[in-house]
Amino acid sequence: MGMKHFSNTKEALAWIGELFEENPDNIKPDTPREKVAAWDSLGMLTLMSKLDEEFSIILEEDKAAELKKVGDLLDVLRVHGCLD
Repeated sequence: MGMKHFSNTKEALAWIGELFEENPDNIKPDTPREKVAAWDSLGMLTLMSKLDEEFSIILEEDKAAELKKVGDLLDVLRVHGCLD
């Protein structure tokens, strides 16, 4: 099974919205983590698990703690070649 890949930011934002069960309109690159209700400590574990499962990205806890806004998560996907 191939690794998931997003061809644009809109697709990645939709995935993030779905992951956190958030209205996609509320998920923008500059949306701060605290504005995403489900992005709490449990949400972070879900995120780390999904990144590993779907993209083979292992997000270390210290790196996860550095994610302050949606754009930071987009950067992680870009760095790992999962977002154009």
